[in-house]
Amino acid sequence: MPTTGYTFRNVVVFRGDNSEIMDTKLAPLLKEQKLALTFLDPPFNQNKDYESHNDRMNEEEYWDWMKQICSKVYQITEEGGSIYFMQREKNSSEVLECLRQTGWTVQNLIIWKKKTSAVPQRYRYGKQYQIIAFATKGLRPRVFNRLRIDYPLMPGQKQPRENGIFVTDVWDDIREMTSGFFAGDEALRDDKGARIHKQQSPIALLLRIILSSTLPGDIVFDPFAGTGTTLVVANQLGRTGIGIELGKTNFDVITKRLISDRPSDKVSLDYYRFTGNLDEIAGLKQAKDVQTITPTLEFVEVLIAEIDCSDWSFSGRKGESRRTPTASILKSGTKKLRNNPALRNPDYLVRR
Repeated sequence: MPTTGYTFRNVVVFRGDNSEIMDTKLAPLLKEQKLALTFLDPPFNQNKDYESHNDRMNEEEYWDWMKQICSKVYQITEEGGSIYFMQREKNSSEVLECLRQTGWTVQNLIIWKKKTSAVPQRYRYGKQYQIIAFATKGLRPRVFNRLRIDYPLMPGQKQPRENGIFVTDVWDDIREMTSGFFAGDEALRDDKGARIHKQQSPIALLLRIILSSTLPGDIVFDPFAGTGTTLVVANQLGRTGIGIELGKTNFDVITKRLISDRPSDKVSLDYYRFTGNLDEIAGLKQAKDVQTITPTLEFVEVLIAEIDCSDWSFSGRKGESRRTPTASILKSGTKKLRNNPALRNPDYLVRR
């Protein structure tokens, strides 16, 4: 399958096999500036129906695949870069082993506690959380922003804390995308009102991860992009977002979601207002309006520079874009970027 790609503002999404794209496209390109953060939310091998993936792999084959992905991500991650690997709670030991065997240093095993009630089974407690393993390339992260949140009052507390509280390794304040219409406006739906993706990640989850482990100008990667939540958040916070999605339906959903500017996709920073350097972390010092950040970082610049400019033009600031072949964008090196007249225009790339 030929690889196609789509650029919008400061993000790019590829359609294709993530292992192949990491090897043939990202590895040659990410030499001077590498990945700062990866959000890894793969299929869980639960016999679910996917458009372009077999979710019925045997256990050994599945975890060999996960190790392959983690290893490839490790190779294109900067020293001190981070990975957040989300999985089912029953796979905690496999996730930790997978990360350690591929070179990562585990920092935390985050518990994402769901807000929906959990019905107990006949012989064990109901399951109400997922795990997110936070690990780094090297002993310490290059970036770790200690976020403070305006946490709701707990039973027995009478007054809120004046400066909020620090985020810990138990996240029980982020609502999951629940089933049916209880998922609210954020859930993506088709023309009949049905959920497009049953495992859509919430904006609030990726907002916390990206704010915690990156700074403006960093590169954020999602090799299983799904419905594009990682890219939507990165797009608003001045990070360069790179996503890969194999399925055509999801890929089309991502492209439409990026340009639709849905109110329910807007990030809200008020919950983190007690964080001392929030403006700097969120990129608000660089851009008063986070929706007008232009793609000036090296990856997107190289992406634009390596495409035949005779077949492209730059538009106004509406951020419009079109799906494009990306077979010829992979030469590394940035010196020639300085002499590329197309890059002197900070607007966005569109197909004529």
